[in-house]
Amino acid sequence: MLDILVHEEKQFPAGEAGPCLEYLLQHKVLETLSTLGKAEYPPGMRQQVLLFFSRVLGQVQHPLLHYLNVHRPVKKLLQLSGDRLGSGLEKEEVQFVAVLCTKIKQDPTLLTYILEFHPHCKAPRGEGDEGGACDALPLQGKSIPNGTPAQELPAMEEGTEHPSGTATGSPRAEPSPPRRDHNLVTSLVGLCKSKVLRKGARRGRGARGRVTLPLLLLLLLSQKSRVAMKARENLLLLAGLAQEAAAACLVRSSALCPLLTQHLCDLYSAVPAGTDPADVLAMERTSWRSQDAGDGAFPGKESLAAFFGWLDYLDELVLGAHPVVADAVAEAVEGTFFQGILRPQLLQMSELAVLSATAMLVGTVRQVQAPALLQRLVLFLLGPDQHPESPGDAPHPLRTHLIDRCNHLCDEISLASLQLFEQLLQKPHEHITHNLVLRNLEARGYLQQTPLVPEERGPPELEHEEDGLDLEEDPYFTDGFPGSSFGMSKKLPSGSAPSGKGQVSEVVSSFLCLVPEEAKTSSCMEEGGYDTYVHDALGMVQACRDSAAPWGWPKAPRPLDSCHPELVFYEGHFLKVLFDRMARILDQPYSLNLQVTSVLSRLAAFPHPHLHEYLLDPYLSLAPGCRSLFSILVRVIGDLMQRLQRVPQFRAKLLLVRRQLLGLVPGEQMDHTMLFKGVVVLEEFCKELAAIALVKGPPEGPP
Repeated sequence: MLDILVHEEKQFPAGEAGPCLEYLLQHKVLETLSTLGKAEYPPGMRQQVLLFFSRVLGQVQHPLLHYLNVHRPVKKLLQLSGDRLGSGLEKEEVQFVAVLCTKIKQDPTLLTYILEFHPHCKAPRGEGDEGGACDALPLQGKSIPNGTPAQELPAMEEGTEHPSGTATGSPRAEPSPPRRDHNLVTSLVGLCKSKVLRKGARRGRGARGRVTLPLLLLLLLSQKSRVAMKARENLLLLAGLAQEAAAACLVRSSALCPLLTQHLCDLYSAVPAGTDPADVLAMERTSWRSQDAGDGAFPGKESLAAFFGWLDYLDELVLGAHPVVADAVAEAVEGTFFQGILRPQLLQMSELAVLSATAMLVGTVRQVQAPALLQRLVLFLLGPDQHPESPGDAPHPLRTHLIDRCNHLCDEISLASLQLFEQLLQKPHEHITHNLVLRNLEARGYLQQTPLVPEERGPPELEHEEDGLDLEEDPYFTDGFPGSSFGMSKKLPSGSAPSGKGQVSEVVSSFLCLVPEEAKTSSCMEEGGYDTYVHDALGMVQACRDSAAPWGWPKAPRPLDSCHPELVFYEGHFLKVLFDRMARILDQPYSLNLQVTSVLSRLAAFPHPHLHEYLLDPYLSLAPGCRSLFSILVRVIGDLMQRLQRVPQFRAKLLLVRRQLLGLVPGEQMDHTMLFKGVVVLEEFCKELAAIALVKGPPEGPP
C-alpha cells in the first residue's frame, strides 16, 4: 500500500491528491488500522501499524496531518503509549513520534491538530459510534485546508474508550485545561524516562556467584537508552518551535510542564537518604547526553546521576525553547521543586537533613545555566531585595538561613554553604553580586568622609571591635619583639596611594609583606612566589569580566560628594559572615579556610570599582567602626605573631606541616596543627590576592 501511494504521488503535480490517497482518506483505512492496532489483533498488529504510520507520514510528501481521518487515528495511536500491553514497542513508538515532531517542525500549525481539545464539540459516544456528528464533515482532503481555525475542527476522540454520553455545550472563554490522557507530549515524556538500567533486571548471578549481565539484556538496555535519547531530542525540537501560537498551544493544551517537573521531583525523591553529602558535593557537572551513570562509584551515584542528568536536560530545554515554553517550564520547576521540595528541606532543623539538602542544592546550582531557570533559582535563594541592608534585617528567611549557615557550628554545614555561594558567584547573573555585596557598597560608606592629608595618612585602621591601636602603637608589630625579625618583610608604604600604574606594585607589595618572613615557608620549599597564582588569577578575572560585561558597571568609583555621609555603613550579612570567618582563620579546619578564601578571592576578582576598592585597596581611610579585608588580615597577622612566640620550634613544625599538606611526608599528630595549617593558608591567600591585584590593575578614574 505504501509503495502504491509513493508511486502515485510521483505521477501527480505537487499538492494534488491522487485517487489512491483519496480512497485511503474516504474509507477510513487508517482508522481501521489504528483500531486493529489497539486491539492487538492479530498479535503483533500494533507494531506493524506503528511502522506503517511512521512510513506513510515520513515518505508521503503530501500534507496529511491536516485531514481529520489522519490526525484522529494518529492521536488514537498516541493514546496507546499508555497501554502497557504494548511494552517492548518503545523503538517503534519513538520512530512514530519522531516523524510527527519532524512534520510539526516543518509546519507548526499542525500542533493544534494533534493537541487541541475543543469542549464545544460533541463528545464521542463510544468506540462503535464512529459515524457521529464529528464524522459527518466532508472527508475530501480539500475540505480541511491548512489554514482552518482550530475551532472548526471536530473534537479529538482520545476518550472513545471512556464514553461520556454527554455533550459539553457552548464554548468557554478560557483555554481548556491540559488533558491527562495520552497525547504526543505524554508519549514523548514517557519515552524520555526509559532507563539505561532497570532495578529488577540490573544484574544476574552466575553459577559461581559472579555478577553477570547476559548479552540479550545488554542489547535491551542499550536499545532503551537510545530510545530515551531520541525521545528527548524530539521533545527539545518540539519545545523550540519558533511560532508563538504553537508554543502557547504546547503549554496550554498539554501537560508538558507538570510531567517534566514531576519526573524531576520523583528522581530527587529516589536519591537514597543515606547518600554521603560529601560525594554529592564532589560530583562534576552531569550531562544528560552521557550514558555513563557511574554505577558503583559510591552508594547512590546512579540515582544522583539520573536526577542531575534530568535537571541538565530541563536546563537545555529551557535554554533552547520558545520564551513562552521556557517561562512556563521555569515557573513550574520553581513552584513544584524549588518551593515545594527544596525550601521545606532547607528550613528544617535536623543538621543531617540540612546538610543533605544543601549538598543537593549545590549540585542544582551547578547544573542550572538557562537564563529563565537561573532567574527563578536566584530569586528563590536570595529574594528580590536591592536596597542596602541594615543589621538584623531578614526580609527573605531562606537567604538569611543560608548565609548564617556559612558560620554554623557544624563545619560540614558551613563548608557546604560556602560552596553554595561560590557556585552562585560563578553564575552570570547580576542580582547575585548586587544582592550579596554591592548594594551595601554603593554609597562608599566605608570611607572616612574627611580624609587625612597625605602626610598623615598611614596604614589601614584596625576594626572597631578590637582595641583600636594603630600599627605604629601595636606591640604585636614593634615593641613586643625586640631583637626579633618579626614584623613586615618590607616597610609598608605610607601616604595616600598614588593614582595610575604605580599603585599596582605598591598594592601587590602590601599583600606580600603582610606575613612575616619567619612565618613564610613557601620559599623554603622552593615554591614560587605570588606569580604562581597569576595564571589562575588571569582566568578567574577574565571570567568575571565576561560575566559582568552586559551589566553596565561603572569604570570608576562613585564620587564621594554624591554619597550620603550621614548613613552608617553596614557591610551586609554575607560579607560580615565571611569577615568573621576570616578573622578566625588560625582556629578553623584547613578545608574550611580554603573555602572561605576561595569565596573571597572570587569576590575580589569582580571588576566593580567599589568591590575592588573595598577588598583590594590597603590604603583606605576607613570610617570609624568599619573594617576591610586588609584590616582583618592585619589583625590576624598581629594575633599570629603573638601566638607563634609561645610555640617552641615553631619554624621547624610549620615547615613540617607544609610538607605534610603537600604530601611529601606522612601526616602525624602534633600540637598546634590547626594553627600551622592556618598560617599556610594565610600566606597563600595573601599571594593570591596580590596576583589578583596585579591582574586587575588600578580602577580607572580618580578615587
